[in-house]
Amino acid sequence: MTMLPPTTATALRQAFDACRDMEGPLKQRLSAYAAASLKVLPEYAEAVDRLVARIHKNGGSDSAPKHGEEMPDFVLPDETGALVRLDALRAKGPVAVMFHRGHWCPYCRLNVNALVHAQDRIATANGQVVIVTPERQQFAKQFKDDSNAPFPVLTDLDNGYALSLNLAIWLSPDIQNILSYNDIPSFHGNDAWMMPIPATFIVGRDGLVKTRYLDPDFRKRMEIDDLIAALKAAN
Repeated sequence: MTMLPPTTATALRQAFDACRDMEGPLKQRLSAYAAASLKVLPEYAEAVDRLVARIHKNGGSDSAPKHGEEMPDFVLPDETGALVRLDALRAKGPVAVMFHRGHWCPYCRLNVNALVHAQDRIATANGQVVIVTPERQQFAKQFKDDSNAPFPVLTDLDNGYALSLNLAIWLSPDIQNILSYNDIPSFHGNDAWMMPIPATFIVGRDGLVKTRYLDPDFRKRMEIDDLIAALKAAN
């Protein structure tokens, strides 16, 4: 595992803190962090652009569940090891099933931070949020604890559920090399270098997908206002 130069690590950390504390929509915070990251790690942004282009060219995620289709159920462990079932969650109301890369990903952390701050609005919409990540339980717990998230963070070990939805992608060697300052094989419990495409599925009580947001570019996420509006509509 390589280390980022101290100046680069400091710049990224300061950029994340500034974007996390920004006022404004999630899109604005994500864009601001992407711009800051481009300045200090331009080779990463270029590698990500190539990855996104490859996924689009190959039609990646095109077969993921669409509006009106059934969302496959899951049984996955949460950060405490307790098993969580999608059918049990949706019996209580609509569910936002959200795939994230992990606790180390600043874009995921910004997304989860925005969700935490919107929790009252989500509850008013009678909605629920569940995060799905390929990370092992201890890192799923760290993800939850670091953000003070009130919703479960589930471990999809080896990306099994993501693969069943055609959401799992392989990171090419250039990206692996750049990200090697993170011990991702340890986080995942394998060295496959597979990640889920960050995606959000709003699932109704009937188990059907009401809305989905899916973009192979992990620097983009479903806006919080749109998520809440989808949860309200799913009721």
